[in-house]
Amino acid sequence: MIAQIAALIAVLGAGVVYGTDVFCALVLRPALARVDDAALTAVVGNVHRFGDRRMPLPGILGLLGALVASVFAALGGRPPASICAGVAFVLLMVWLVLYLRISAPINRALTAAADRNQALPNARELQDAWDQVITPRAVLQGLAVVALCASLIS
Repeated sequence: MIAQIAALIAVLGAGVVYGTDVFCALVLRPALARVDDAALTAVVGNVHRFGDRRMPLPGILGLLGALVASVFAALGGRPPASICAGVAFVLLMVWLVLYLRISAPINRALTAAADRNQALPNARELQDAWDQVITPRAVLQGLAVVALCASLIS
């Protein structure tokens, strides 16, 4: 029962991040390609200001929920559920590495520029680098949600 509750919490947490990443990949990325560098810096800097403050909670719930689900499913003699939740945990860890190494530094630079109310001369290059990992991030989160759902029915 603990494994299933943890997996359900993980699905909800990862689902929030998945939905956000998909929205960014499908809507935000092409919309930002149509604005000038000043608007790009202001909008994205402020989006990241709030995202970087508020998104860690669902991300942590997804990551820790997957780990707890994997461990307790294994302890409960449910190897398929444990493997599925473990796969989700690994996928979420890979997502976290991408975020921390690529996305987070870009987020901080754009937020700092928005705080100063100035456009960065390399805003477009920063956004292009951020855009290169948003689809892989969305895919990783989506696969993690699928693996967590599979753990619930295994």
